[in-house]
Amino acid sequence: MYFRATLIIFAIVNNRKKYRTIIFYKEYFEKFFVKQRQKVQDKIIWTFDLIENLQRVPELYLKHIENTEGLYEIRVQQANDIYRIFCFFDQGQLVVIINGFQKKSQKTPKQEIELALKIKGEYEHEKE
Repeated sequence: MYFRATLIIFAIVNNRKKYRTIIFYKEYFEKFFVKQRQKVQDKIIWTFDLIENLQRVPELYLKHIENTEGLYEIRVQQANDIYRIFCFFDQGQLVVIINGFQKKSQKTPKQEIELALKIKGEYEHEKE
């Protein structure tokens, strides 16, 4: 009985509708990701899954960065550590992950936003 219930739950989870698809642009995010502890990596993956599978993602997890054109931050918290992962949308439901950092102050550092905008511009230039 336990095995059958597990299979049914697995089937339901894997057949859910996906609202977005996440892709990674070049190696920027990967370099950040591999340096993180396993618990942080697990939380990042969990957050990505949430973004792909929820129709409306709460601002707690995905928020537009003010005064930018289309730049968003994925918000991840593991215990007392806070992480931000920059992304943007391409062709509607495609989420392009560009880079991440550990947040150590209340405000997102300007140089991190500038770097993310530079990478976003690089992506857009390559698409032309």
